[in-house]
Amino acid sequence: MALRSVTRKLGSKLLPRLSPASSLLHSHATSFGFKEVREEEKSQMVGNVFSNVASNYDTMNDLMSAGLHRLWKDRLVSKLNPFPGMSHLDVAGGTGDVAFRILDSINSIKRRALLSVLEDDLEEETKVYVCDINPNMLNVGKKRALQRGLGEDKSLLWVEGDAEALSFGDNTMDGYTIAFGIRNVTHIEKALSEAYRVLKRGGRFLCLELSHVDVPVFKDFYDFYSFSVIPTLGELVAGDRDSYQYLVESICRFPPQETFASMIADAGFQKVEYENLVGGIVAIHSGLKI
Repeated sequence: MALRSVTRKLGSKLLPRLSPASSLLHSHATSFGFKEVREEEKSQMVGNVFSNVASNYDTMNDLMSAGLHRLWKDRLVSKLNPFPGMSHLDVAGGTGDVAFRILDSINSIKRRALLSVLEDDLEEETKVYVCDINPNMLNVGKKRALQRGLGEDKSLLWVEGDAEALSFGDNTMDGYTIAFGIRNVTHIEKALSEAYRVLKRGGRFLCLELSHVDVPVFKDFYDFYSFSVIPTLGELVAGDRDSYQYLVESICRFPPQETFASMIADAGFQKVEYENLVGGIVAIHSGLKI
């Protein structure tokens, strides 16, 4: 797992500012997998995909990643370094996977610190918002919260909302995470701008996303698995080949790690870096609002 730090310096070739000639980096915003669609159509089409997969989302994640997605999300939350009393926004997190991990981490800190007198106060102050544009995904998350005994937890709040037009105020969040969601937004740069807007100074942006394999031999196997196995699994398990075909195609259309890091820096974030996991199958990008 190589951690790559990327900095922007005057005259450096690292992270160049996006020029008009490189505006194709954002052409992903008008694609639906390998199809080109009108911007106003993409949101509804992506919404249909996640409405279709919501009930089988967790099962399919386990099958497609052999359970590794759980470790990847653990790594994401460990890099966030949650703390009691924080306000955190998890975007595209409808099933609650990341939010539950954040709350578990915070509760573990409370137990270790033996916070008895202050525990109630901190519970009131800690706010973890799960924001998702798809109500079906949120419903899955709410059911899972009930199963985990978090149905009445005042620290956990569910919000139906758009990553490109968040309903939260400026400088209100200590942290922002988005896991396996940003490649599905219509305008990636708008989602990044919104992330920057809602974060407080010193707040951290973290993105876990399926990315581009950087080992040639492994890439051939991964491409075969992605295009031949995953859609078939979707058809057999979820009865929906088309949705999983889109998910695979959307990974290919997502910008490579260095390019995405450049987009994060262009949104205003500093100390941008990324870490490849499993040879680049997934990458965790991070940045600070300073």
